[in-house]
Amino acid sequence: MTSRRYLQFVRASAWYDLVVTAPFATPWTFQWLHAALCQAASIVGAGALPGFDPTHVLFANLLGSVVAVWSLLRILGPRVSHGLFDAAARVLFACWQAYALAHGASLVILPFLAFEVFWGVAQLAPWAGKVPVRAAAARLVPGEHS
Repeated sequence: MTSRRYLQFVRASAWYDLVVTAPFATPWTFQWLHAALCQAASIVGAGALPGFDPTHVLFANLLGSVVAVWSLLRILGPRVSHGLFDAAARVLFACWQAYALAHGASLVILPFLAFEVFWGVAQLAPWAGKVPVRAAAARLVPGEHS
């Protein structure tokens, strides 16, 4: 895979993140999202989502805000290193989502988990093989130009 193609994956994953996590970024959009997820979970029998108090909403908003900014960075100025770091974050997100599911969380989390795994594999796979992207590892310094 060429570096150019890899950067297309980095940017595409960022667009996915922006669309999916932007509703988490404010208390008002999160309220709407929570209601929509509760309804979806009810329709498909995925188990109920818990209610959220203001502290829970705050953490959801912090997550949404940070991911939105991280997404914009990858959309406006994608770099090879951004794909590697994003893949690492996806591994962590997938682990905690799997952990939550194993401990009784609503199955409404499954689609989110599937996309975390998909984008994580898409961004990690080139690093495992002998491809041009691997050579870019030397540019994981602040002055890289990808």
